Formats: sequence, C-alpha cells, structure tokens
Amino acid sequence: MSEKGGPSDGKGNPQKFRLSVESGVVSDVAGRNETAPRTPNAQRVVEFTTPRAKLIEEANQAIRADLEAFPRALAAYEALRGDTEALAHWDMANYITMRKLGYNDHGRVHAFITGAAGLAITELLLEGGVKPDLMDSGVGDADDVFLTVILGTMLHDIGNQIHRAGHEAHGVALALPILDRIMGPLYPDPFKRTKVRSFILGAINCHDLNPAPLTVEGGIVAVADGTDITKGRGRKAFSLGSVDIHSISALAVDQVVIEKGRDKPVLISVTMNNSGGIFQVEEILAPKVIRTPLRRFVELRATTRPQGDEQILSRVRLDGDHFVMDLESGERVEVEVMDSQKQAQQAVAENLGLSSDSR
Repeated sequence: MSEKGGPSDGKGNPQKFRLSVESGVVSDVAGRNETAPRTPNAQRVVEFTTPRAKLIEEANQAIRADLEAFPRALAAYEALRGDTEALAHWDMANYITMRKLGYNDHGRVHAFITGAAGLAITELLLEGGVKPDLMDSGVGDADDVFLTVILGTMLHDIGNQIHRAGHEAHGVALALPILDRIMGPLYPDPFKRTKVRSFILGAINCHDLNPAPLTVEGGIVAVADGTDITKGRGRKAFSLGSVDIHSISALAVDQVVIEKGRDKPVLISVTMNNSGGIFQVEEILAPKVIRTPLRRFVELRATTRPQGDEQILSRVRLDGDHFVMDLESGERVEVEVMDSQKQAQQAVAENLGLSSDSR
C-alpha cells in the first residue's frame, strides 16, 4: 500500500493516475489529490464519477493539487478553466465530433481527463531524471513545463469545431488569442512569453502525429491524449448510434493506469474486458508512444480480465515498434504496430517521388 493508503502498483509505488471504468459504468478516475503540503512518495487519490459535471469538478481538484507547487502553471490553469472562449471551444468541438461525426468525446471532459493524465506523466518524467525540452533549451523551468502541458493538453482538440480534417492547425489558430490573454500577465517579458508559447502551439499542432511531435512536451500531450480510451469515453458515441470499431473497442477498455515503471520512468497499463480493446491500444495509444520523444521513457502494457468473454489473448506489451502478445494457448506472437497515419504519409511521399526519411 502507498503512504496514504491509496492504490499502488503492488510493489509499494503509488499510482499517479487511474482511469477506471468497470461493469458497464464509469466508476472512477483516480488521480492525485491532497490538501496537505506534498511530501516525497505521498499518494493523492481522487474519485472521478459520473455525472459529467462531477467528473469535471473532480478532475479540476486533482489538477489543482498537481499544480500546487507551480504557481505560474496553476494561475494559467485557473484562468483557462474559467475562460468563456475556451468553454465555448470545448462545447463546439464536442458538437462536431460527436453529433456530426459520431466520434468519441472531444470536449470538456476529454480536456480535463487528458490534462490530469498529462500532469501525471510530466511528474513521473521529472522524477525519472528526464529533462523536458523547455528546460533543456534554457527557456524555462519546471513551472513553465507544467504550464505548457496543462494548456497544451486542455486546448489540443478545440480545432475540431471547424472540422476534423486539419483540426490540429485550426486548434493552433484558435488557441493563440486564449494563450496571449492568459500568458500576458504571467510573462511580462514578451521574449520569454513567445518562446514558451511556441512549445504549447507545437504540442497542439502535433498531438495527432500529423506531423509527429519533436519535443518532450509535445510527446506528453500526444500520449496523454492517447490514454483517454476507456468505455467511459466511447459509450456516449455508441448511445448516439455510432456503432463502429472505435466505439465498440472503446467499450472493451475498463481501465488505464499511469504509474512509475520498473525499467522506464512511466508505465501505462491498459485493462480490457474483451480482446477487442486491443484496437484502441494499437491504433490510438501505441503510435503516440512510438512516434514521440517519449518512446524511450514509456512502457506500455495491456491485459484482459479473466472474467471477460472468451479470451484470445491474455497480455500485450509494447517492445520497440512491435507488440508481443501472450495468447491463451500459451503461444507468444510478435506483430508490428499498424501505424496507419504513418503509412499514409509514406504513401504520399512515395507518390511525390520523395523519401519519407528525407531531411
């Protein structure tokens, strides 16, 4: 058990973030939450339950606790969550993606959940000795990194309100006035403000790997986005009539846990009630680990619950750019991750007579 009696990884290491949806209902999203000053290895747990308003409020409390030691990032977050323009962006992004396209949630709940996940990943990386690009470049400190991650994760999908196609670039344009309004009072020096802002805009532009992010901060936003794959996100799209591989496979994912890894700073564990959930892991989460600077720092594992339907596989782990699958028959199979977006980019490059690896 952890110091505060919250969930742990079984080895005494506290879980940093847990998105858990079991028995057909959203049961909790556990993150880190405490009112007392943080201490080394202290565990913070917060329950995120439906309805939607409560989920958002519990996420808000967890995020605020995570940013307690970073006043600039906390001030930016407080300004963002009350920003009228941002609130409208989240609602309209959700309207287009869910009502018009039949996709999973891309609005306010997704923004808050990915914000909490991004902060958990950031802290684990810093604890593991990883130096984000913003610090490595000399532009800023840890406070600036947390500010970049929370603003980048929470604004990454607002471009969907214009259209899913090109939503990354649309998001950059829509985020600019919000960032300038929030960051202006926090960064009196326009030179530094512009530099920090570039990391946020880069993360928004690259969160969907089109193109792939070049910075650690961009990688954090992309991976945090990829962790929101449970059936709590997919059920609304399913209930609205979107019955496809995305909504069905999302219903097969019960839990996502972000915690300290054994061999790498971050371990992301996915628990499925059905092998169909592997689509979410392979198509959404794994590419965001493989094709970002976080590849060297993140372990990814997926398992199926034994009480699920007829099992095909029992465990999947990411090894480089291959999945290693342990089948119920006792066999072990290795398959390359199908990165459809990368394949499409390579096909375009080949048609233009260009090398996809050209610089």
